[in-house]
Amino acid sequence: MKLSLCIATYNEESFIHYPLDSSYDFVDEVIVVDGSSTDRTVEKAKSYGDKVKVFVENNPPMFHINKQRAISKATGEWILQLDADEEVTPELKGEILDVISGGGDRKTVAYWIPRKNYFLGRFLTKGGVYPDYTVRLYKKGVAHFPCKSVHENVEVDGATGYLKNDLLHYADPSFDRYLKRWKRYTTLDAKLLKENKEKPDFLSYIFFKPIGWFFSAYGRHKGFLDGWQGFVFAFMSSIRFWRIYIEYLRLRSRS
Repeated sequence: MKLSLCIATYNEESFIHYPLDSSYDFVDEVIVVDGSSTDRTVEKAKSYGDKVKVFVENNPPMFHINKQRAISKATGEWILQLDADEEVTPELKGEILDVISGGGDRKTVAYWIPRKNYFLGRFLTKGGVYPDYTVRLYKKGVAHFPCKSVHENVEVDGATGYLKNDLLHYADPSFDRYLKRWKRYTTLDAKLLKENKEKPDFLSYIFFKPIGWFFSAYGRHKGFLDGWQGFVFAFMSSIRFWRIYIEYLRLRSRS
């Protein structure tokens, strides 16, 4: 079975080696949809060889659009969709090859993969963020991104299963990178509230949601076992509601 690796990129020259180093040898083609990067992302991707096909597009705020574009251009019977900062472990590689060679349930058309997130120097294993299951392996034509929410997975038409081995996600090696992503996601969440004509409740977004989220992540889900990184992650995740609310007010005042 032919396997296509699909990646959407934008200024990922420091990270693109993660999916390509770990997957290039066992996939049949690599589809990269790049959002007009201003760094050497495209050059680095092309340097891996003839399997890599790069398509330069615009860089839409809803970045799932370029992920969907990559999926649509794939020609393989199976698709492995990765972010530019994700790495396939040797154990996960073995599972993937077993599935596409017919070792899985024949009725299963897509697979959830446990993802382990790297945050400021360590992989988080508590706080409700592990295993961070995400659908990344599926048959061509059975899955698509709705492109409505920053937090969405693909929607799958058919039965799904689960793989056991981790996908490593090197999203936040530095606080600067994390803060940029945090601001981007909260801005998109605020825009969606406005577009959907939803009015966020002041008490909920300023008090109840942040407090509830922090004590759930840091206490009930034992985020404290992830050290100071666990505290920072729980705190920043909880106060995102403040920024969503403030951004919503700012957007509404402009209209």
